Amino acid sequence: MAVLGLDTSNYTTSAALFDGREGQNRGRLLDVRPGELGLRQSDALFQHVKHLPQVVSALTGEGGLEGIQAVGASTRPRAVEGSYMPCFLAGASQGQVLAQVLGVPFYAFSHQQGHLAAAAWSAGRLDLLEKPFLAWHLSGGTTELLRVEPEEDGVAVRAKMLGGTSDISAGQLIDRTGVLLGLPFPAGKAVEALSRQAQKREWFRVKRKGLTFSLSGMENKVQQMLQRGEAPEEIAWFAQETVCRIVLECTRAAMEQYPGLPVLCSGGVASNGRLRELLTRSCGGVFAQPQYSTDNAMGVAILTSRALERGMQP
Repeated sequence: MAVLGLDTSNYTTSAALFDGREGQNRGRLLDVRPGELGLRQSDALFQHVKHLPQVVSALTGEGGLEGIQAVGASTRPRAVEGSYMPCFLAGASQGQVLAQVLGVPFYAFSHQQGHLAAAAWSAGRLDLLEKPFLAWHLSGGTTELLRVEPEEDGVAVRAKMLGGTSDISAGQLIDRTGVLLGLPFPAGKAVEALSRQAQKREWFRVKRKGLTFSLSGMENKVQQMLQRGEAPEEIAWFAQETVCRIVLECTRAAMEQYPGLPVLCSGGVASNGRLRELLTRSCGGVFAQPQYSTDNAMGVAILTSRALERGMQP
């Protein structure tokens, strides 16, 4: 019983097939000009419309869409009132058309719900979606600490934000650091690779209020280090380690407030090896496989399969 999932986030066009147990994802990063820190929504939407047919074709191969029983797409960033981002219109609209042509149901989910489902599935912990848990959504645009529980229909999950950043996200700090160092955008992988060469390995203890913290001042500190002539690898370590340490500190505090709840980490920043090391060792953190930490359509396909199996009305 194969289903198709689509996700058109701010930086990745992706499609996935899932049969109830196994799946595969195909994705393509959007093109960002060297030295720039992202894309306007209109440019992202244009690229998604252009790339999505190619991504779906590469995924489905010669068999095309034969045997597809349902189509799902991420239609908004979060499953909350007023959540909206134009880039998701590409996957939502093309997904609905495909469903109509195939005569199958179309299911809408949020990008965040997809991230959590993909992380749980790829970690071998799909059971997490059946009970409350803590989660991080760490990406280029989001740094949120969540308390997550199943929705009434048992298909997807709903999340309540407990904390996170009050300004720029962890991914934004790392990406901006990378661009300042002349690394390609998005810069997460390159910053992590560069940081491994650091010798001094200094970091800054970010102040937090409850489970909320600010990272905007860290961008100024990174710029000051660059102006002082600090080595690029030391700057990369400083930015990355600062993020990892404050995430670890907030995780520990949340686990004290909500004892017994496991912690699931999702989003592109969650693919960082140093973060995985710290949270796995100290908090028993559950992490997605790296390829399913970054933006992907697998989570949407998984939720679509669950909706179909449980007879959810579109």
